[in-house]
Amino acid sequence: MTIQELREKRAKAWDTARDFLDSKRNASGLLSEEDGKTYDAMEQQIVDLGKEIDRLERQEKLAREMSAATTTPVVTTPGTHIDTPETPSTATAEYSKAFWNNVRNRNFADVRNALQIGEDTEGGYLVPDEFEKKLIAALEEENVFRPLATRIQTAHGDRKIPVITQKGEAVWMEEEEAYSLSDDAFGQIALSAYKVGTAIKISEELLNDSVFDLPSYIAKEFARRIGTKEEEAFLIGDGKGKPTGIFAATGGAENGATTAGTAITFDDMIELFYSLKSPYRKKAVWVLNEQTVKALRKVKDSNGQYIWQPSVTTGVPDTILNRPYVTSVYAPTPDAGSKAIAFGDFSYYWIADRQGRSLKRLNELFAMNGQIGFLASQRVDGKLILPEAVKTLTIKGTSTAKV
Repeated sequence: MTIQELREKRAKAWDTARDFLDSKRNASGLLSEEDGKTYDAMEQQIVDLGKEIDRLERQEKLAREMSAATTTPVVTTPGTHIDTPETPSTATAEYSKAFWNNVRNRNFADVRNALQIGEDTEGGYLVPDEFEKKLIAALEEENVFRPLATRIQTAHGDRKIPVITQKGEAVWMEEEEAYSLSDDAFGQIALSAYKVGTAIKISEELLNDSVFDLPSYIAKEFARRIGTKEEEAFLIGDGKGKPTGIFAATGGAENGATTAGTAITFDDMIELFYSLKSPYRKKAVWVLNEQTVKALRKVKDSNGQYIWQPSVTTGVPDTILNRPYVTSVYAPTPDAGSKAIAFGDFSYYWIADRQGRSLKRLNELFAMNGQIGFLASQRVDGKLILPEAVKTLTIKGTSTAKV
């Protein structure tokens, strides 16, 4: 079944579920226990179809990358001098070969000079450039928040981000009246480099097996472990030894609305929607938990139309109030006192990656078990540099969750 057919099937399943909701709700707008179970099964089918669509789209993207040309055609006159930019030392084939030979512990004495290029003060080695690109791509696939944010690279120290904290304004003037000064006020936000790392164990047999794709395995594991911790911090991190999250009580997004009751209504969503200034709404995205999406699928606007709408066109995302959304397990659930939804332009959340991910080999620690350990780490920070660019919706009530 094609992606388009799956999209159409999901749209029909949503129409069926929507009609079922409309016909089974009682006078108070609720479903009976039996009808609730029936609707939950319908909704689960919609969710499963959505996941299958996402899976097939990722496969198509991978297929296009694999079928792309691996060489560049000659388009210039033979003999014409072409200035080739200097290749970074970590991007050379020599460095890449040396790096992976060292990881596999082959001919260590022969590769030491090549690895000297990327040796760091802690005894690790900077990964070669083509592997770092693979890591970045994998991190973005594992981390749903990274593609929404602005990413920068820092070489060392804190990165100071200048921010306008107060804007000047013009005034009406009488003829020949003196101009009044109205200066902008500036502040700074510092992006640091917090360390996140993981230890990986690999058997000696796999390391010595030339058929085993060691770079892909390490990249995938690195992405899975580091990516999930990053996403958690970018959403709910408290800024203590980790990035400051969007939903953080201090340093996070501004609260745009609070629900009138414990359930999210259309009026609450409209209040949140318009709490965000118009310029930010043009590129705004919803970030929320799947449990919140489930609740919003039952919410109607003032015209009786459901505010959640599935997409039937490839490349066009599902929407809530005609704006796309992203779900994360780390976004708070819609419990009393929690910030359940973030809405805004997340390009104003900046992620600072310290250049170079480090990979360190441990030869002796797991030797008795016939295994080799690897320490993979990177330094990263993230902050919302303009709080008014993102707004949150708080559920009425007192939160019992730990801060």
